[in-house]
Amino acid sequence: MSFRDFAVPYAIDAKYTKKVAYFSMEFAVHQPLKIYSGGLGYLSGSHLRSAYSLRQNLIGIGILWKYGYYDQARNQDQTLQVQWNEKIYNFLEDTGIKFQVDIHGHPVWVKAFYLNPETFKSAPLFLLSTDLPENDYVSQTITHRLYEANVATKVAQLILLGVRGAKLTDELNFNPALYHLNEAHAVSSAFYLYNKLGSVDAVKQKLVFTTHTPEEAGNEKHDIFLCEKMSYFCGLSLDEVRKITGLEGDLFNHSLAALRFAKLANGVSQLHGEVSRQMWKKYEGICEIKAITNAQNWNYWADKQLYHYMESKNDISFDDRKTYLKKRAFEIVADQTGKLMNKDVFTIVWARRFAGYKRADLLTRDEARFEKLVTNTKYPVQVIWAGKPYPVDYPAISEFNNLVHLSKKYDNVAVCIGYELALSKRLKQASDLWLNNPRVPREASGTSGMTAAMNGAVNCSTNDGWICEFINHGNNGFVVPPIDYENISVHEQDEYDMNKL
Repeated sequence: MSFRDFAVPYAIDAKYTKKVAYFSMEFAVHQPLKIYSGGLGYLSGSHLRSAYSLRQNLIGIGILWKYGYYDQARNQDQTLQVQWNEKIYNFLEDTGIKFQVDIHGHPVWVKAFYLNPETFKSAPLFLLSTDLPENDYVSQTITHRLYEANVATKVAQLILLGVRGAKLTDELNFNPALYHLNEAHAVSSAFYLYNKLGSVDAVKQKLVFTTHTPEEAGNEKHDIFLCEKMSYFCGLSLDEVRKITGLEGDLFNHSLAALRFAKLANGVSQLHGEVSRQMWKKYEGICEIKAITNAQNWNYWADKQLYHYMESKNDISFDDRKTYLKKRAFEIVADQTGKLMNKDVFTIVWARRFAGYKRADLLTRDEARFEKLVTNTKYPVQVIWAGKPYPVDYPAISEFNNLVHLSKKYDNVAVCIGYELALSKRLKQASDLWLNNPRVPREASGTSGMTAAMNGAVNCSTNDGWICEFINHGNNGFVVPPIDYENISVHEQDEYDMNKL
């Protein structure tokens, strides 16, 4: 197969003929391809699967991470151990496309690999790698680890995804009508397009942007002089960069630049759209920020038999199926932890990326109350946690480890490792109550609750992200009654939410 005049290799639906190149730092397409960390990747993976189902004229562009995000293992005492193991994929094709990118004034070779749509039933996906013998070791490491902690390496990764991702579309002769940035990681593509097209207005006609971060401090900023030194701006002087982006000062704000280069942006839930508009309204020259609530691909996530029994109003078979799904998932939990859970007991699951604002340990902060919950013989429960902290987020790792130590006291409490697509699906099938308790309004969307609902789990959540649009309290889920969170301290918010839970 020749990749030099690439066309999406399936019949395009007449409604979706517009060519789109979709850029994302991570894609959770299927369990064997470990190039994702959390919700951003789960979303982009579901986008590619849905684009395939809908027969859209779309290609994905990402990075082939040699060691993935990281492999979650255990120390001798069951606490978290971070491992980076090389990944080998025989299902990726070498496109034969190889070209150079200038990073830090130094030419770096880049190779493109291809995930065929038929492999995992997803839109075509191109993945870039610098892990090539032609490169020196430092250049090879650019594509070693997703979300590398070293700042210079991270900037190099952003250049690779944006500038070289846009260059790849030229190498493929794909000529997209739209470049869709899933988060601002690839906004360096705008400088490549500016050089190619000649004006900011021309770039705006081709760029759209999905923002995921609901607070300004969480949006990435880097030293603008470092970015220039690393060749981020495609040869443009800092004076010209400041002129076309309107940015001032010594920090390059990737999201703000994206909002000024794009013709349209979207938040990922109705609430997040509101939060984003409030957050960015003080800046001039930004594009409209709409809200397009995230979705997850039903074909991939949903248990079809549960739906069949639901639609045929067969409650007995529905319950039997859910019980079977729980029992199957509990074998994984038992294999990992030695805790054999009871398929007939009400099961609470908290499973997602470990980050401070998601408050994994909220249920346990009042230890006496937690003890009362998990030792109640009249209303027995089981509680399972799972999730990956960022490998250098030491408070989050400590939170994970504290839950591990707490779980040792109880037969009906477990903490799992290896929270990736496969375990995510199994734990959603095991869950009777899917617990989600982020600090409002920090969760932009929270799509794990969507896929839990597709597997017969009831959502219990704080009033954040997509939940605001979904939950009818006491009917299809449970929600902590919202209050004016803006005018109370973090401690007061945590106390209130814990007590309401």
